[in-house]
Amino acid sequence: MAKVSILQSQLLDITISRLSQQLIENHGDFSNTVIIGLQQGGIILSERIKKRILELAKIEVPLGQLDITFHRDDFRRGQSILTPSKTDIPFLVEDMNVILIDDVVFTGRSIRSALDAMMAFGRPRKVELLCLVDRKYSRDLPIEPTYVGKVVNSIQSQYIQAEWKEEGHQEDNLWLINQ
Repeated sequence: MAKVSILQSQLLDITISRLSQQLIENHGDFSNTVIIGLQQGGIILSERIKKRILELAKIEVPLGQLDITFHRDDFRRGQSILTPSKTDIPFLVEDMNVILIDDVVFTGRSIRSALDAMMAFGRPRKVELLCLVDRKYSRDLPIEPTYVGKVVNSIQSQYIQAEWKEEGHQEDNLWLINQ
């Protein structure tokens, strides 16, 4: 199993700052905007984006967490029992601009599931997608992120592994792993 570094701690921090600044440029005072992080990978990233926006613009953006387990198109296909994570969206998304945040966009199926799950909380005015890594050339669905930290060309047998300080790692790192 070969491991290739994609983003290390300092560059990852710069990337999060850049993404946060893009959001500030496009959403101004965030008066009609909310952030929703997708379980598992998008939660830490969404919390960091929210914190960085607060540091840069002194704006508190509403933040929610969305689990897509029961909305996945492969939900009943596997042999193992899936255990859902927590969904915590303490606001309605009705007529709001929603920024969905996930760490990696690969086939687009997770994002499709997130869109389905989000509809239980209202009909948004607009939905944008922010991801840390866009695995190009691997889409099953025509879903493209609005904001991208890093584009990575990868093949089916590879995957992205994120290591976050919040999970007990010494440093933040993103790895491309060959199986």
